[in-house]
Amino acid sequence: MSGRSYAGAGVDIDAGERAVELMRGRIARAGRPEVVGGLGGFVGLFRLDTSRYRTPLLASSTDGVGTKLAIAQALDKHDTVGLDLVGMVVDDLVVCGAEPLFLQDYIACGQVVPERIAEIVGGIAAGCEQAGCALVGGETAEHPGLMSADHYDLAATGVGVVEQDSVLGPESVRAGDAVVAMGSSGLHSNGFSLVRHVLLAGARMRLEAVVDELGGPLGEQLLTPTRIYAKDCLSLVAETDTHGFSHVTGGGLAANLARVLPGHLSATVDRASWRPQPVFDLVQRTGRVEQPEMERTFNMGVGMVALVAPGDVDRALAVLTARHVPAWVAGEVVPGDGTVVLTGRHPA
Repeated sequence: MSGRSYAGAGVDIDAGERAVELMRGRIARAGRPEVVGGLGGFVGLFRLDTSRYRTPLLASSTDGVGTKLAIAQALDKHDTVGLDLVGMVVDDLVVCGAEPLFLQDYIACGQVVPERIAEIVGGIAAGCEQAGCALVGGETAEHPGLMSADHYDLAATGVGVVEQDSVLGPESVRAGDAVVAMGSSGLHSNGFSLVRHVLLAGARMRLEAVVDELGGPLGEQLLTPTRIYAKDCLSLVAETDTHGFSHVTGGGLAANLARVLPGHLSATVDRASWRPQPVFDLVQRTGRVEQPEMERTFNMGVGMVALVAPGDVDRALAVLTARHVPAWVAGEVVPGDGTVVLTGRHPA
């Protein structure tokens, strides 16, 4: 009688090694000159160039992709969710003015399918390239019996650096600053539990169905990758008098913008200054979702906000336009109590 084995229990070490080989080339493209060593070690090493900083502060952020993964798994399309993962992490880092340096990912799955893991990591590497940070390693864990064979979850931690005297936050925001909105690519990676509840469970829409107002199949539109703003924000810091950023994720525009306001200031934002993408209207109309609930759950077309000194607004818009980021003045910082007031209505 043959003995028991790890493979017999559902963990295929050889498959994990094949996955590493498949992803090696993609990871190599997501590098920086400060990376020491290569893929396959126990740790990722990164040489911090302290000559650039008088008092460098390391910033860190951890996040995941959430239930958007259920859409990717249902469609067996795994090459974009890595971009979502990177965006959720590095765009939190850059809010304080930090330059993202490196990222490490964690993939938990029911079964290691090398080609699928390589697709996922390929997306992560592409996101790191967009953000200008290195992918220095990670972990792929196989959990048979705990997760189904086709199921996986993603998380990552990113590390950045910022000069202590240049940290952005509530204390750097000023009355009169313009609220410069940067357009999202769509839903990004928040609110998918509500999206799935409304469109898939409630309305029984098929992911493969073409939705005219979305311009293509529903699932394809839902998987539109999160826009990554890290380099755009760093360009604003370098070229304009920018006092703060707000990454619009869970909680929506008002709640996230309030996080970067001091207690004696507020912000007004005019909904009439932009029109959200059709996917938001589809969810709202199909699920009869009230406007306040939409605005608490989704970015509603604004993925990042910069708070810019009034004299530099035109320059900020020019910088973002040159970087192909849709941007506009959506409001202003005013004396107040740390809250955000949304006014007006979105154009029909």
